[in-house]
This record gives sequence, C-alpha cells and structure tokens, in this order.
Amino acid sequence: MSDSDLSSKRASRIFLKRIVVATILFLLMAVLLFSSWVALYGLRPGPKMVAPDAVVNIPRGSSLQTIATILATNGIISEDVRFLILAKIFGYSGMLQAGEFLLETGRKPLEVLKTLASAKSIQYSITIPEGLRATEIAAIFVEGSWFDPKSFANLLVDKEFMAKHGLTGLDSLEGYLYPDTYILTRDARGAEKIMGLMISRFNKVWAEISAQFEEKPDRQKTVILASMVEKETGAAAERPLIAGVFLNRLQLGMRLQSDPTVVYSLENHSGAITRSDLQNPTPYNTYTVAGLPAGPICSPGKEALLAVLAPTQTKDLYFVSKNDGTHHFSATLAEHNSAVQKYQRKKSGEKGK
Repeated sequence: MSDSDLSSKRASRIFLKRIVVATILFLLMAVLLFSSWVALYGLRPGPKMVAPDAVVNIPRGSSLQTIATILATNGIISEDVRFLILAKIFGYSGMLQAGEFLLETGRKPLEVLKTLASAKSIQYSITIPEGLRATEIAAIFVEGSWFDPKSFANLLVDKEFMAKHGLTGLDSLEGYLYPDTYILTRDARGAEKIMGLMISRFNKVWAEISAQFEEKPDRQKTVILASMVEKETGAAAERPLIAGVFLNRLQLGMRLQSDPTVVYSLENHSGAITRSDLQNPTPYNTYTVAGLPAGPICSPGKEALLAVLAPTQTKDLYFVSKNDGTHHFSATLAEHNSAVQKYQRKKSGEKGK
C-alpha cells in the first residue's frame, strides 16, 4: 500500500472520530439543554395567586393531561408540556390521586407532583342530630350538594334498596337513617352511598344493642317507640322514664297520646297543636290510634333505643312539660291534671300526656 493510501485512511479515521466526538458532544449538549429546560420549569414556583391555596377536584380516571389542565385552571401550575415530562421522568404519572384536594398555590411543579402522589381527599364532617325526620336529614345533605332530593325520596321507600341493606318488612326508611357524625369525601356523593352508610351504621348499633338481651327484641316496635321517646325528650336523663311511661300505657291498653305523633301527620305544621289536630284520624296520631303509630316519626339514637329496651321501672302513666326542658311525671290522672294546671296554665292550648 502506498504512502498516499495510508495517509488517506488515516485522515478518514481522524475525520470519523471527529464526527463521533462532535455527535456525542451535540447529544450531551442537547441533553443538558433539555434537562435545564425541564429543571427550570420543575424548580420554578407556580403562578402567583391572591389566595394561598385552592380546592382542586380531580375526577376518577383523569389522564395526566387532564390533571395538568385542571391544575393549571386552578392556578396551581403553569400549563406546560414540561409538567407531563416531569411526571414521567420521576415516575409520578401513574401515582397521581383522584379526589378533592386543598393545594397550596405558588408551589414548584415537582412539589405539586409529590403532593398529589400521596394526597388525601378533603374530609367533611356532617353531623345528623338525634330526632330528625328523614326529610330534615335530607335537607342537610341537599344543602351541602351531597345528593338531590328526588333520588333520596325514591330510595326512602325502595324495598329492594332496603332489602339490599338487610331491612325487610318496612314501608319506609324513616327511623333507620342513623343519627351520627359522618366523615365524608366528595367521592361519597349520592343518595345511595350516603343512605347506605347511615343504614349500615344503624345495623351496627342495633346488633350491639340487641346482643345484650337473651331474647331478641322486636326491631320495628323498638325503633317506633324510641323515635317517640327521642321527640319527647328535652333532658337526656329522662329517656328511660318516658319509655317506662309509654310501656306502662301500652300494657294497660291506654292510648299513648304523644303530641309529636300528631305533628308528624301534619304537613308544614307550625305553632300550637289544636283540638282538631288531636282529633284528626291518621295512622300516626296516637290520640286516635290504639297502640303504636304506623311507623317511626324520626331517627332515634342509641340512648333512645336502649331506653325502650331497658326502661325505668315506674308506676307513672303521665308526664307534662315543665317548660324548662324537663317533665313532671304522675302516676294518677288527678295528679297529672294538677301538674297540667301548674305548668301549662299559661299555655291553654297545650296538653300533657
């Protein structure tokens, strides 16, 4: 091989090496520039917002692109393709949570990704007091946009829905939506979910209570009478005594004559109960119906249920409000009439039991 051929080959090799080196340097430079471009976005705080945080709702099944758009719309990040790149590079793309979150504004995109990967949905505390009707319970949830009233009303009398939750032989779920404090997240919205949760809570409480007795109590009768005790009670300590009075009257065949049962039968009632109200024959009016009303008149709590199953042993058959949240209890009609005169003389339209 001639010297010129060797020289040509040597030159070719040098040129090729230079091309390789140049390509590598170019790629390294490109990677460096790309990394700097992405890092600049990832480490730069989000948009400046007036509010220090924002409530962000990310629906289930949202794509990474959708999540990025939602975050940008709420001012958490600046909408940029680099958010998607960061999520994939750092392995967050499949870890971002769905739900409703309270997120700080002005955070770096990498911090936002880390937060969303482990965030817990906002929890709401909803308290349902003892003694509310089903319609009053519904109003609390409707006001908070937890469900619509129509779906609630339909499920309230849906026997298949009741059976699904272990309740049979009922015409309505009145009395079985257990009063308690419920901790909910927004993905629990819907009448079916919330009513199912309340029934489950009732079933748990009833199982705990009924297990205390050798002979299994009649659930429906207990709930009906407990609902009356709940509505009559101004002082919690009186529940067992009121239950004892009602049970005494039932045993003697006396009508229960409970004003709250009369009110339950009346639509949009306000003010004092009138004589015509007391004489209005409805399945719930215990002035005209012998025994228990047709069903519960509210949702009783655990203490009211226990009061019915473990009442105070008393000879009392009557009670009348003392207008201070408590009652005067009497064993005879004469004593009761005297108490009515004493405590209700300024309320001539009001009756005692």
